Amino acid sequence: MADFIRKKIVVIGTGYVGLPAAILMAQAGHEVVGVDLNENIVRAINDGILHIKEEELQEILNRPEVRQNLRAQTTPTAGDIFFIAVPTPLDHRKKIADLDAVRAATEGLVPHLQAGNLVVLESTVPPLTCREVLTPILEKSGLKVGENLYLAHCPERILPGDVFHEIVYNDRIIGAQDETSRRLATEIYATFVKGALLQTDDVTAEFCKLCENTYRDVNIALANELNAVAETLGIDGRGAFALANRHPRVNILNPGIGVGGHCIPLDPWFIKEVDPVNSRMIFASRLVNDEMPAKIAAKIRKALAGVANPKIVAIGAAYKANVEDTRESPANEVVHLLRGDGYAVAHYDPLVESMTYAPRSLAEICAGADALVILVQHTVAMNELSANRAAISTQLRTPNILVY
Repeated sequence: MADFIRKKIVVIGTGYVGLPAAILMAQAGHEVVGVDLNENIVRAINDGILHIKEEELQEILNRPEVRQNLRAQTTPTAGDIFFIAVPTPLDHRKKIADLDAVRAATEGLVPHLQAGNLVVLESTVPPLTCREVLTPILEKSGLKVGENLYLAHCPERILPGDVFHEIVYNDRIIGAQDETSRRLATEIYATFVKGALLQTDDVTAEFCKLCENTYRDVNIALANELNAVAETLGIDGRGAFALANRHPRVNILNPGIGVGGHCIPLDPWFIKEVDPVNSRMIFASRLVNDEMPAKIAAKIRKALAGVANPKIVAIGAAYKANVEDTRESPANEVVHLLRGDGYAVAHYDPLVESMTYAPRSLAEICAGADALVILVQHTVAMNELSANRAAISTQLRTPNILVY
């Protein structure tokens, strides 16, 4: 790139969002410092070990020039550009965003800020966070946001299991109150993003990210609710959806056991937080999806009615198929509910390192159990079930095979 200007970039938070961005910016030729409170993560990065399962990113991290450009440490340092990519969990009691990590990360930057610096927030946050939370903290440095200190919000767009492609090729929204902040942020993203870079204001950027995940949550809730109606009517909901989806403008999703991951179950609450009056459908959808694990647990209990001291083998702890990410997993909630009722549940996930049943087979772990419950349809588990269903049924004391 003829006009490439090497920058020193400090990335606060090296998890699912921050670390891939840090690796790709290092690949682009920037000097990158990843900052994380977890000493094990810092050590792994400096040793060239990726702590998330992403083969393409590991291959990039293995390159000598990337290793040379990227280092990690536990405390912030001075730089040209600062990325904040820390978690924004939900306060489950209050149903509002917990911005403690964002505040702490921003406070940690203040002693290192210099005139002309750019701060980019990638964490998903409620609208007005940049203006009402970050700006007052950053200005403790004596600098003025929009005048000699620049602030932008570029919400992350990643998909666990395909992080490299998502970061590089997705279009990105870049929001800021002032033109200089938007320009500076666009310039740095242009060094590693091949998708379109779409400029807007900061509040719109914050809101767009929430809209994306809320759209998905509402549509999943619709599928789950319609499927419940189909069950009441005694018909096959999925079959009905397949027929309805033959309409050219209809696309009903598949029902499931709930919604997981760090985004979809949380972000709709951030909208309700800022405007509860105008988010009633969003609120209702959250309730529908949040109650799904309890409904699935009830179905499992019903299937085992009359079985004395039933033993259950549950497969799936990730929040969706073919990933190892267990954050906000509805499958884990189903198991938690069943165990709370006194059921003996052996819980496995072939993709979660601490929960795999290898080298044993699915048939072997089902020996003497009263139900095999597939909560997450990982391809590897479904292929094994399809190939060995008869043997698995033989091993079960009570031949219940339940797939959700």
